[in-house]
Amino acid sequence: MAGEQLESTRSALREAVAQAERAAELARLLDAAQAKIAEAERATAELRGVQERLNQTEERLEAVQTAEEKLRRDLAEQRYQAEVAKWKLSSVQVARWSRLGDAIKTGKSNPVRLARGLRGVAKPVKRPVAPKRQPVPNKVADRQAPGASFQATTSVRTVGGKSVKLKPFRVPTGPNTRPHLTVAVVAEPHAEALLRYEWRQTTGFTPHDFPRVLAAEIPHLLLVESVTEGPWAEELREPGEGLHALLSWCAERGIRTVFWHTRGEADRFVAAARLFEHIVSALPASVGAWGAALASQEPPPGRRAPSLGLLPFAVQPRVHNPLPLAGDRFDRVLTLDELLPGHLSYPDVLTSYRWPKAVYCPPGTPAWRMGELAACGTPIAASRPGDAAPDPGATPPAAGAAAEAGTAADGAEARRAHLALRQAYASGTMSQKVDDLLDAVGLPSARATLNISVIMIDRGDLDHTLAQVAPQKGVVQLVLLTDAENAAERARAAMPEGVEVMVRRAGPGLTIGGQLNRALDLCQGDLVAVMDARDVYGEHYLADLTRAFLFTTADIVGKAAFYAHLSDVAATLLRQPAAEYSYLPEIAGATLLARRTVLRGLGFADVSEGWDEVLMRQCRTDGIKVFSADRFGYVCRRDGDRWLLGSAQLVEYGPAEPHALV
Repeated sequence: MAGEQLESTRSALREAVAQAERAAELARLLDAAQAKIAEAERATAELRGVQERLNQTEERLEAVQTAEEKLRRDLAEQRYQAEVAKWKLSSVQVARWSRLGDAIKTGKSNPVRLARGLRGVAKPVKRPVAPKRQPVPNKVADRQAPGASFQATTSVRTVGGKSVKLKPFRVPTGPNTRPHLTVAVVAEPHAEALLRYEWRQTTGFTPHDFPRVLAAEIPHLLLVESVTEGPWAEELREPGEGLHALLSWCAERGIRTVFWHTRGEADRFVAAARLFEHIVSALPASVGAWGAALASQEPPPGRRAPSLGLLPFAVQPRVHNPLPLAGDRFDRVLTLDELLPGHLSYPDVLTSYRWPKAVYCPPGTPAWRMGELAACGTPIAASRPGDAAPDPGATPPAAGAAAEAGTAADGAEARRAHLALRQAYASGTMSQKVDDLLDAVGLPSARATLNISVIMIDRGDLDHTLAQVAPQKGVVQLVLLTDAENAAERARAAMPEGVEVMVRRAGPGLTIGGQLNRALDLCQGDLVAVMDARDVYGEHYLADLTRAFLFTTADIVGKAAFYAHLSDVAATLLRQPAAEYSYLPEIAGATLLARRTVLRGLGFADVSEGWDEVLMRQCRTDGIKVFSADRFGYVCRRDGDRWLLGSAQLVEYGPAEPHALV
């Protein structure tokens, strides 16, 4: 019994000693952890102090730069005033009365010298040129944040060892689609170009200065792309203090946060993306990987898992549009590698898009790249340059046949390019994609609309009149002036549901201009179109024409280049083919599409013939911009017109619709 008690006591002692050792170890670990916590707190305090000193230093640097800029301006002004004083003195010295006084003074005791001096005074002397105030070099602007300047930097391209000089495409600075919305964006140049016109955009902030930069205009949304370069790249590869601080700053102010995956494997960015409220991807194939990555780990307590969606690349009308470069296109089909060498910045890429006759895109080219090319009006070649070489044994065509074949080929190429452009926009613009994003994150996506009111004066064939306007897209109102029987019922039956139809008598005592003014007072759409019931309009006519308001600053859009058909000679003509996509003094009145407020301010002249010419003269007087769009979608039909015959080129003898309606 005593032995058992002794053994039990020993066992209890051993267990107590082991527990004591474990307790000691725990105490040691606790002391070490507390020491580390204290060290971390000290490091955090030091970091906070360093951050405060850095902010103070940046503020002092900014003040010094401001003072330096003021001193530079003052110095430049003093130099300019000194040059002005020298110029005034030189002007006085070369003035005839001054030289006459000098001649009299030096020759008063010497008649020969006086005569010589007076002859010198009689000779004209070139007066000094007044100095001009030179712009002050802004060294502070040279150190502006990344993304603040977004223009092409090179105007030379090299193809086949030869250099070609281009006039760069100028990237527009606005306007913005949603001026009521401010968004802070971390993005590379391509994505920045797609987004910068969708809202007021803040860029160029870093992990160190974002509190100061973003505080100037608190954003409604933070959008961070999966960048691989720049000050945020390291933070996204492995979330650091800067990213955590940025997201905490946004959370404190109720700012929504979105991570945008545009490149690379999803696994590389999962750790950073989890910290955001929403994740969107430009790559539909990566959505499954993102879903699996988010499902593999529960969110921290008190946080919801990020939502998952799509934000693909799309056409941005402000930069992806058919506005041409100065001069003709480079008359050669280029490969994509020749067109876009790796050293080009994205603004330079926008210049290259508009440069060649056509581009061959190899298999595997991203759809967004081909869409951007097509939106810039550049045809996509079906084969690699040189693959379809001509047969050396073939008999060359006669000169006339060759010219006719070349014209037909150019027309077919232009139609294909126009169809590709239309398809690129129909696939969705960046504004439409951003609408979906804003709706998903709970922000207002409202933006200006381009609804259309159409004015038509019936010419006696109401069925033909209605057949021109019924297929058009974007029409919310038809104002029809006609004397036909049952016109209102026939018009409502022909027009799509939801289109308001207003029918009024034409009024026999009114001129065409007077009738148009009467109809204009009834219009309610954002845009007003005037269509001529004698002519033919394709089903995409208004949709194509409205597109110009997305990438121009014009208030009136129409066509100065268009096809015409003269029935007396059965001839199809093409008027002013070089007038496509350009600001011009005038367009055809039957193709008029204008902003309602601007058109009401101008009004129509009370005449029947030449009302459109009077309107265009008024536009020139008032400084209203007029833009000529493409040649397609419209045929001007006349029995005979000498003016058209003298101002257009013959396409063929036959109908115009196969050429114009694409």
